[in-house]
Amino acid sequence: MSNDEILYTIALTKLGYISPDAMLRIIQEAGSGKAVYEMRTRLDDILPECTQRLKDIIGGNWDDALAMANSEMEYCQKNNISILCYGDNTYPQRLNECPDAPIVLYYKGNADLNCHHVINIIGTRHCTNYGTDVIQRFISDLRQLCPEVLIVSGLAYGVDINAHNNALANGFNTVGVLAHGLDTLYPAMHRDTASKMLSQGGLLTEYSSNTKIEKQNFIRRNRIVAGMSDACILIESAKHGGGLITARISQDYGREVFAVPGRTNDHFSKGCNILIHDNQANLLLSAEDFVMSMGWQTDKILAEAKSKGIELSLFPELTEEQQAIAKALERYGDLQLNILMVKTGFTIGKLNQLLFEMEMNGIVRPMAGGTYHLIS
Repeated sequence: MSNDEILYTIALTKLGYISPDAMLRIIQEAGSGKAVYEMRTRLDDILPECTQRLKDIIGGNWDDALAMANSEMEYCQKNNISILCYGDNTYPQRLNECPDAPIVLYYKGNADLNCHHVINIIGTRHCTNYGTDVIQRFISDLRQLCPEVLIVSGLAYGVDINAHNNALANGFNTVGVLAHGLDTLYPAMHRDTASKMLSQGGLLTEYSSNTKIEKQNFIRRNRIVAGMSDACILIESAKHGGGLITARISQDYGREVFAVPGRTNDHFSKGCNILIHDNQANLLLSAEDFVMSMGWQTDKILAEAKSKGIELSLFPELTEEQQAIAKALERYGDLQLNILMVKTGFTIGKLNQLLFEMEMNGIVRPMAGGTYHLIS
């Protein structure tokens, strides 16, 4: 995406409050931030159902917004911050499936946000010794079973910081999704961990520099944690804990949700126990169970084969159309149908037919959340 396109996309976020779903819809219909600017006085042409308030915001003066966007781009350039706009290949592709995905993200780090497997590990800020032990054991075991996983959390107290630190210790890349700009860090006491993550993961946010740290931003960022992941793992939560919000959003996005059970009288296990009881979360007992539930055990088989010098043919005798699907899955990892449609250009009917043929031939496997996985 050109600098000009990025400038206008950032400016769109500076005009005034527009809900994330409305913002995304406008970008999707117009095609880019610059196109929105060019059509700002005739918004009805691309969004007939838009409100008068939305017309007033977008149809108003863009001068201040463009000045702020230009300043933000200069700040990002000076501080080695990547600007990821909706539609870019570097933008987290799993967020493309979410109706309220942010149109701009600011990222500092070296991890691939479109890693083959992405999970989030979340929970209470008052992590108990039980929760700490569960996180340590789960991440250590996961490393042996499925080494190529990006671990996402919110860099908060408790479960979050435990997840990040254990990911670093076990060689996983880990990304913290922040509720403020990259010019500051909250909580400040996690700065050392955040610094390590820049070379083994990264920091990601939808908020530009000089953003005030406000309570609603922490709730809003949960949708990014949920949306960019394949699965949500709730370690510990009180009956009305904040981790339940991310779990609910994950369910809404069609992601798999797992919860760690605890004793019935433990305050910070009540939320997890309720989710499991109400069939709103899968029971998480071990990393092995998790990997099996997600269908990721194939990765270990492939890794072992390669370590023994066994070369597995990526594509057997496939048609040209089937190869297009296989190559998309190889490049981007597990993808849902709507993303595969975009990457291959096939209609939904054609795609379903090809995927069925490939599944019958042992080339792909349908996965949790409606995604497809390349297995040979």
